[in-house]
Amino acid sequence: MTTDASDAVEMRNALLRLRRGTGLPIAFGGLLEAGQQMRISELSGTATQALRSLVVTSGTGLGGKTVALSRPCVVTDYSASRQISHEYDAPVAAEGLRSVLAVPVVVRHRVRGVLYGALRTALPLGGRMLDAAVEAARDVERALVVRDEARTLVAGAGPGWEQVREAHAALRALAGRITDPELRAELLGACALLTAESAGPTAECGGQARVRLAPREVDVLACVAAGATNAVAADRLGVTPETVKGYLRSAMRKLRARTRGEAVVAARRAGWLP
Repeated sequence: MTTDASDAVEMRNALLRLRRGTGLPIAFGGLLEAGQQMRISELSGTATQALRSLVVTSGTGLGGKTVALSRPCVVTDYSASRQISHEYDAPVAAEGLRSVLAVPVVVRHRVRGVLYGALRTALPLGGRMLDAAVEAARDVERALVVRDEARTLVAGAGPGWEQVREAHAALRALAGRITDPELRAELLGACALLTAESAGPTAECGGQARVRLAPREVDVLACVAAGATNAVAADRLGVTPETVKGYLRSAMRKLRARTRGEAVVAARRAGWLP
């Protein structure tokens, strides 16, 4: 399994979300590189570099146990725990970690990485902390699914238009949640690749110059084109159903469409949608 710069950015963002959601001062993690080995590549809140580039094998230590079991694992005192093996005690001790949780990043039933959160004191890590850590992992999972689909599409694997439109809608929804400008631009660039062939040489709508749509109007139309209701579109985009209706009305007015379906067709003719 290969990783790239965008994967690293997503992991860094997930670690920040994990720290905010759990209140834990330290977070670190990485993705599986080959076979059942994971390399810890991203650190947040650590005092040393002891954990950086540490290779964790499935079944060993806390993270390896998480990979092997494909479920979250927690220890209250890492060095004294009898629930894990202790191949990595030295770097863990160098960072001064005691209580540690680990949650897997699982994509299509395969563990793709692990996120850790930790304290330098031996205190129980409660269920709310674990829930927040799991939610951070889910964000990574969703991003990896979308990115995998985009890579497949760009590589010319040849899916049908329905899959292309689903991927386009998912990419646009994800881009709206990304705070890193470079990663957001990369995702929107992938969206542009998906619409380029369907736009035609002139990208005109009803014989007129291309209609200008706001980014959120395109996001809503992409969801509608993929078959989403207003409620589903709102959930994907992190807004209210009323906000979705507002963007949809605005887009329909610009596209001179009377119905949702007409708006989608007009947006495709204008090159905004695949």
